[in-house]
Amino acid sequence: MTLNMLQFSREVMMNQINCRIAALWDADAKVWTASSEDVPGLATEADTLEALTEKLRILVPELLRLNHVIQENQASTVAIELTSHWQELIQVAA
Repeated sequence: MTLNMLQFSREVMMNQINCRIAALWDADAKVWTASSEDVPGLATEADTLEALTEKLRILVPELLRLNHVIQENQASTVAIELTSHWQELIQVAA
């Protein structure tokens, strides 16, 4: 690794932003919804957790830039912690 690459890696680590995101299953709409206090304006949904994760990879950095959490000329790393909750009632025959 060159000196420039080490310096870049160190700068990115110093500019890491940690975002906690909650994914909840909406049984009525049959979709996963995502929201976060760490990402202003985040409100999205998808049919699967995998599809939701793909959307978050795009939306989270965009929203962080739009809300000036990440500056336009700033290299950053965004760590996403996605916590999901699924609740279901199962009928058991007598």
